[in-house]
This record gives sequence, structure tokens and C-alpha cells, in this order.
Amino acid sequence: MKHKMSQDTAATIDTINSVDDLAKQANYSFMDTLNRDPDAKENGIDYAPRQVFSGHYVTVKPTPIENPEYVTHSSMLFADLGFADSMAQAPDFINIFSGDLSNVPAPMSKLGWACGYALSIFGTEYIQQCPFKTGNGYGDGRAMAVFEAVINGQRLEMQLKGGGRTPYCRGADGRAVLRSSVREFLAQEHMHALGVPTSRSLSLYVSKTETVMRPWYSEGSRSQDPDRMITEAVAISTRVASSFIRVGQLELFGRRARKQEHPHAMAELEQLVFHLISREYPDVIDSQLSISDKVLLLAREFRNRLTSLVANWIRVGYCQGNFNSDNCAAGGFTLDYGPFGFCDVFDPQFQPWTGGGQHFAFFNQGAAAERNFLMFCTALSPLIATKADELNQLQQLVNGFSTEMQTKMEQMWAAKLGLDTFHKALFNELETLMIQTPVDYTLFFRELSALPVDINPLKKSFYQDLEHAPQGLEQRWTAWLALWHSLLDCSVHLDTDVSTDKRADANTLVKPHPSRTREQISQQMKLVNPKYSLREWLLVPAYTQASEGNYALVRELQAVMTHPYEEQSTQVDNQFYRLKASEFFDIGGLSHLSCSS
Repeated sequence: MKHKMSQDTAATIDTINSVDDLAKQANYSFMDTLNRDPDAKENGIDYAPRQVFSGHYVTVKPTPIENPEYVTHSSMLFADLGFADSMAQAPDFINIFSGDLSNVPAPMSKLGWACGYALSIFGTEYIQQCPFKTGNGYGDGRAMAVFEAVINGQRLEMQLKGGGRTPYCRGADGRAVLRSSVREFLAQEHMHALGVPTSRSLSLYVSKTETVMRPWYSEGSRSQDPDRMITEAVAISTRVASSFIRVGQLELFGRRARKQEHPHAMAELEQLVFHLISREYPDVIDSQLSISDKVLLLAREFRNRLTSLVANWIRVGYCQGNFNSDNCAAGGFTLDYGPFGFCDVFDPQFQPWTGGGQHFAFFNQGAAAERNFLMFCTALSPLIATKADELNQLQQLVNGFSTEMQTKMEQMWAAKLGLDTFHKALFNELETLMIQTPVDYTLFFRELSALPVDINPLKKSFYQDLEHAPQGLEQRWTAWLALWHSLLDCSVHLDTDVSTDKRADANTLVKPHPSRTREQISQQMKLVNPKYSLREWLLVPAYTQASEGNYALVRELQAVMTHPYEEQSTQVDNQFYRLKASEFFDIGGLSHLSCSS
């Protein structure tokens, strides 16, 4: 779910107290308006890998996990949707969102749906990993949507992660394990609370009896890749968004249209693009416009959202790790929390995923987004292929991506530093100092938000004692702080009253600040620079304890990380607002991880 989900005309309700109430809101626009694969099985038992040649989705029956047990749910999302909190532990709700649709009330569907997509890695399309070497075997291998509804005027889709095999499973088991499910559940709600557009977490259930084998790290292992096989409990988390249409889906249908792979290829591309607009961009793209105008407006708005998204990622220290086009939501929000990570020690080349490569590293995310935008526009191009002027305008949007990305980044850095405008020399020296010291990314900017008059408070974020640092480093820090304060003084005004939002988001970062008092500068910086960040070394004990049936730390982390800008108790500070311990460095699963889930 993004910061604002699509609005639809529907009768509103105050509270949804039961599955029967929920069923009344069902509205399956994806299945009702798009094409089903003609080879899909009527009963949804469609689990063997196969090629899917046409159609926008395959109907699939989820495979329920055995003996599901409640782990947690998002009270915040439940409140947003008008769900009674008690529903999360009601047996019929647990059944549905642990994969059992067999007894859902009408008009809810007893089948879910999975979608195919292309795979592009940093702007290059790959078909080699497809078991058929054609690219027709990629898609939702263990994710499947099970419900679409209009709830209190918001159209949303609910998707199970780990709901079993689909035709796109490529021989895998279609399951997610508790470890990865805890990570994704907590990360989605943390990112939402940070003000970063994202899919949301609804619920998390674990099987008390069903397990699978996964490669993972031995305790204390310094190996880059997992060094053993372990038995893990399977789990299902439900994620919620206005849609789950990916850039990779558009690519698949764009490729089929360009190559005329079947008689309806162009029509299916057009259908998917129009459906994307209705789900994600109805407020900015008039349905009465020509196809050409729709395509160009769609590309422009997606570019705006995508550049803002990446700037927000870097603002909060988030690295996607694997920003392929199939992990890039066409609605411009964060999707697929697999090998992600939040930065501890500041490093522009931070990359939590051992298989990711530096092209997906922390500061390279803008370049990766540019490649995904190129593939997005390439997918749209068949719709305007006969119109040279429109194709040129589309290319100009691609050409202007890096400038737009740089603008958003400079606005973001200015906001993090409490400045009205970006100051290149100040930032360049800060980046160098943060690397040479080194510093904790989250702690440093939060401590800076208090506007310290000397560098001593900032030392809380330093991983190295300056007494043992290279000669002159402390003096350079002092000089940098003095320059920063002089720039702040330029915007200070003693009598200005400036209102502030509750948290940062993509929009607050692009508005210049009026003159402010120092107290207001500090307040605004604290709305941009979170105090708490979901580091991997906080996640590991949470999912480890959960694997033993103790969910207390998962819920405690959820409570803290859904209020990341707020001052919390001393006990919370001592536990969650501190440097990464030295014994956690270079440890598999703590400092780096594989994509195993």
C-alpha cells in the first residue's frame, strides 16, 4: 500500500468485524477486467512448472500451511482499514490468510491468482533462468493474490507470501519460512511508519507442524554464502497494496507485443497498462485522454514517484539489495522485502545481499532505478510505435531521469541537514568524514538533529575513537560543524511559526523551508532523520526466538519500529538506539545474507 491508495466509489462502512463483513467488500477488478490464461485449470490445482503463453493471470488454489498459529498482525493497518482487531485471531480469518480458501463466504473467490513477468537485471533482460529458456516460465512462484476489495473507498489487494506452488514455481516448494516472513512483516510496517511508500503487512501465521529445508549460516559463520541446510517452520504473511503490478509484468507484455507472439499480444499490453492507470494513477491520468497522452503521463508520473522513492530509501538508510525490474512496483512504492538491509556503518557501497553485486548497492540505487525506468518505457513503447513525436517525448523522459534523480537527492540531503538548499562542498566533505571515521548512519543524523555546538554529542555515532584516528580528522569534523552552523544561521528567523507534519514522506522533501528558528530546524530534522532503524542484528534474535515459539520480541520490535521518529523510553534506547556490536561484524545473517527464504 502506498502513502495513498486508489479511491473507488463504494458504500463505506465503519467497522469490519468478521469475514462475512469483509466478503461484502469483495471486488475483483483484476480478474474481472483482465484475461485469464486459457490453459489455467478450473479447480486451481496448477502447481507444476509450465509455460504460460498468454493471459494476465493464472488462477491457483493456495496450499494452506498445516496447523497455523498466530504470530502477529498490524494493528495500525487494521485500524486504517476499519478491521476489528479481534479478527486477526478469529479461526475463519486465520484460515483464509494461512492459505485455506475452501470455506470463504460468497462472493469471495475460492481461488487466488498468480502473474507472470519478465526478468531484467540492471536493464538487461534474461531468459536463461527460465526453465524453458523462453521467458514464459517467470512469475509469482510462491506469491499469490487471494482477495481484492474496495474498503472504505480504498481499492486494495491482499497477497499471500508463501501460499504454495504456482505454474511459475520453477520446481521450488512455494513456501516462505518464518525467518524471512518476520523480516518482511516488520520491514513493511517500519517503512510505512518512516513515511516511505510501501506495500503493507496485514498478518503473519506460522505452521506448528510443517517445515522445509533451507540453506543458511552456521552460528558465527563468516562465510559469504550459507554453509549448511537447516529445518525451518513455514509461514504465510499477507501483504497489502493498491496493486501488485510490477515493471516486469509490463515488460513481459511489451515483449510479446513487439514480437507479436500471439494475435492478442498488443491488446493484452494495452489492457494491462489501462488497468495499471486505473489502479495506481486515476487521480493524475484522465480516462478520456488518448492512448498517447496516457502513456506519456504515466511515464512522467512513474518517473516522479520512482525518483522520490529512491531518495526516501537513501534518506532512511534502506538498501533494496535486489532491485530487478520484477522487484519494482509499477505504482512507485517499495515491494519485495527479500535481501534488503538497513545501513549500520555508513558506506555508499553497502550491499546486504551476497548475490547482489555493487550495481544494487546503497548509493547505486538511483542508477538501478534508471534502468528499471528504461525497461518500463520500453514496455510502453509498442502502444505509440507509429507516432514518432510521442516516441521522442518518451525517450526524453528516459534521458531526463538522472537529472530528476539528482534533484530529488539534493533536496533530500538538504532536508536531512536542515538546510534550505543543497550545499555541495558541505555534503562532499561530510561524506568523506563519515567514511573515514566511520559513523553509524542513523545515529549520526539523529544526533545532528539536536544541532550540537561541538562534535562531542556526535561521537555517540562513531565506531572509532578519534584519538586513534588519522591526524587532523577531529579538526576537520570541527571545521565541518562550524560551516554547517553558519549555513543554518542563514535561514534562522526568531519569530517565524512553522507547522510540521508528523513524519517525513516523499512530498515533504521537495518543499523549500521558510525561515525558521533553531528549535524549528531541529524539530524538522527529527521528522526527516529517524531515531530507530530496523537493523539486521535486531531482527535475528526476534526471528530466532519466534522459531522457538516465543513471539514477544517480534511484537516488541513491531511496537518500537512503527514509531521510528518518536522519543521512547530509556530502556528502548538502551536496547535499540546504539551502535552495532563489534562481534556482529562480518557474520553471515547479521552483516550479510543470501536470498534464501
